[in-house]
Order: sequence, then structure tokens, then C-alpha cells
Amino acid sequence: MPHRSLKNRIGPFALARTLAWLRLCAIGGQSIAVLVCALWLQLPIPLLPLLTCIGLLSVFSVLAAWRLRQPWPMHELETIAHICVDTLVLGALLYFTGGGSNPFATLLVVPIALSAAALSIRTTLAVAAIAGTAYLLLMRWHVPLPMLDGMHDDGFGLHVVGMGVNFVVTALLLGFFINRLARALRMQQQAMQRAHERALRDEGILAIATQAAGAAHELNTPLSTMRTLLPELRREHAADIALTEDLGLLEGQVDRCRDILREMVAFGQAQLSQEPEQLDVTQFLHGCTERFQLLRPEAELQLQLDEDIAHLPLQVPAGLRHALLNLLHNAAEASAEHDSRDVLLQVACEGDWLQLAVIDRGPGFASTEGNARLGHTQKQAGLGIGLTLAEATAERLHGELLTRNTSDGAMACLRLPLATVLRH
Repeated sequence: MPHRSLKNRIGPFALARTLAWLRLCAIGGQSIAVLVCALWLQLPIPLLPLLTCIGLLSVFSVLAAWRLRQPWPMHELETIAHICVDTLVLGALLYFTGGGSNPFATLLVVPIALSAAALSIRTTLAVAAIAGTAYLLLMRWHVPLPMLDGMHDDGFGLHVVGMGVNFVVTALLLGFFINRLARALRMQQQAMQRAHERALRDEGILAIATQAAGAAHELNTPLSTMRTLLPELRREHAADIALTEDLGLLEGQVDRCRDILREMVAFGQAQLSQEPEQLDVTQFLHGCTERFQLLRPEAELQLQLDEDIAHLPLQVPAGLRHALLNLLHNAAEASAEHDSRDVLLQVACEGDWLQLAVIDRGPGFASTEGNARLGHTQKQAGLGIGLTLAEATAERLHGELLTRNTSDGAMACLRLPLATVLRH
């Protein structure tokens, strides 16, 4: 079955899929019922027309199954057409077996109940009108149901048995299939809630990005001024060795700030161009770890790379490098709170996924009933948006960010589908 969007979890497509399963159950149940009545109970029913109707329903079931596999959107009118075919076949079967007096005539209510759970009120009323019209016609025109030999109660006992079987069948069908539709509705509501939360998160990230762009533009001028004055101050105070060393360190920090601003601009341009870098796994990790060690010289980063994927060609999307650096920075800050400098980066492939796992020796994630909550770490340093930005990048690349506590720290695992990051 091809992937379907969230809107197809409930509505015309979900109802058509439910009707397809219900149709298979009906074909099996109707075949058994007809054969039992004709061969075991020896009722003189028109066997050939009944089996012909069931055969036509089987053909339509195959066509409907093929239709559900197609990418075309399904509308309510098409779903009504499916219900009309099912009602027509059921009506034909009931016509040859007693019409409205057949206890299984109440099965005409099942499409109405399913439509009420998945379709609009106008469509539900249309389905009710179709089923009601079929029932009224069967009350007026039908072939009387023959009685068993030796019956002295005008077939009332057989009718009661049929009502009992019909009750069980209807209860099972409605209970099972309406539960499926209700579960699909709950899944859609949960997905909508997650989409709303992501929209709020992305709005916050956009606000931060806007402020960062403004701050970068404003910082460029004072940094340029400091970069011009610091060499002059070093020349004027060349005799003061201690001051000269401090000024040299300050000049290096100013250059570092300028490089960071340039990287921000380059990153923004890469985002706009949407042109990924062409690197292999080793080159990508070398660039990330080198940058991390430059910014965090006190951290002791250990890299564990699966040799089988060391030279795997990647097209590195914009933002992936920064997402990994955010996780490494978070890990370094967390480890530092427990007087540790250890940070572990594990890179491997699991199935069709590339996994970048960052492990620290810090206090771990705040947890509720033992489950780590994304974005709620117990470390005190940082701005608290590193995980949020990494998660946003993962979702944009159709991946995911998983977090959990370990025995002596925490792990954040960035999982990306190989189809997204492999070079084609």
C-alpha cells in the first residue's frame, strides 16, 4: 500500500478501505450462508442467481482493491458509488431470499453507521436514503423465502435463528470496523496536535533567526572597529609584554567572532540555494569535529566510525553540520557539569538509516516516568535551543531525533534516511 497523507487516515479513503475489508467478509459469509441453506438445509432457493451476485461482488472487490492502491485522491462521491454497489448486491441477495422479511435485511444499516463515522452529514443522509429506498423496495417486491419441510410455525423458528445470527454478525462488524475508524481519527488528532506544536516551534525558531540576522548585521561594525584598533594598541604598547599578549588574545577572539558571522552568512546563502555539499562520511565528520575542537578545545571528543561507511558518498544538506555541532556543544556542556570532558560520537548505519549518536557524561534529560523529554535537559549552561534546532533539521530531512538517558549521562541520536543524504 503506498504512503497516504494524514488526511486519508479518516474520511473517504479510510471508509473505502474499511468497505473493502467488509466486502471480503461479506463475500465469505454470503457464500457460506447460501451453500449451507442450499446443500445442508435443503432449502429450494435460486442458487444460480445468488452465486452470480456473489461472483459480481467478488469482481468488484478486486477492482476496488486495485483502486485503493492508486495515488488518485478519493472523494465522497466515489465512496458513495462503492456503497451503492454493495447495497445493490445485498439487495439482490435479499430479493431472492425473502426481501424485508429476511432477518439479514438489517445489514443495510451497516453502511449508514460507517458513513456517519467517516463522512459529512450530507453524504451520510444520502447513504441513509439509498439504504432506506432499498429496504422499502424489498418490502414490496421479493421472492418469498421457502420453508423447511415439516415446519409447523410458518418458519418463525428459522427466522428467530436468523435474527440471532444477524445480531452477532452486525455487532462484530460494527464493533470492529467502527473501532478502526475511531482509532484512525485519534491518530489524525494526535498528528494535528504534533503539527501544531511543530508550527509553534518553527515560529519561535524563525523569530530567533530574525533576531540573529539583525544582531549579526549590527555586530559587524564594532568588530571591524576593534579589528582596526587592536593592532595599533599592540604597536603602541609593545614594551608591555603582558598587555601585548592579552591584546593578541583579544585580537584572535575578534577574528573568531568575525569568522562566525561569515559562517552565518554562508549558511544562510546555502539554505537559500538549497545546494548540498558533496562529501563522504569521513570528510563530513572531519569538518564537524575539527570545528568542534576549535570552539571547544577543552572537550575530549572520541569518534567511533563504522569502517563500512567511512567512504560512503554523501550530499550533505544545509543545516546538517550545524545540527550535529549543536548536539556536540550540548554534550560538552552537560559533561562539564559532572566535571568530565568526555564526548562520544558514534556513527553507523542501521538498515536504511544513517545514525549520528552523541553521548555525554552529564546529568541527563529531565524525565517523566523514566522517559527522556526532548529539549528538557538538566544542564544549567546554554540557551536551551540546541536540541530544538537539531530536531527541526531532522524533521526537515525526513529524519528524527531520539533522546534517552544512559547509565552515566545521556544520548541524542540524529537518524536520517539514506535516501535523503546519499549522493545519487
